[in-house]
Amino acid sequence: MNFVFTVCDNAAREVCPVWPDNPSPPIGRSRSCRRRRQPTQIERAFLDSFVTLDRRIGLFLSLPLSSLDKLSLKKEVARIGRQ
Repeated sequence: MNFVFTVCDNAAREVCPVWPDNPSPPIGRSRSCRRRRQPTQIERAFLDSFVTLDRRIGLFLSLPLSSLDKLSLKKEVARIGRQ
């Protein structure tokens, strides 16, 4: 595998899985909170995470993968993760 998209839950203390062959780093993790939230806050956190992941995956899919070398691709993925 070259790329792996995962969603891990820091609030539930889930650990992100380790993948063999060292695929590219994540395009950024969504922010989570370890304290208890009200239902409306939980809904908002899910929506924020969805919007962030949707935007980052869209940016990833628009990369010219066939023309980027491994180092350039790694830099682009890191850049997307900061957005």
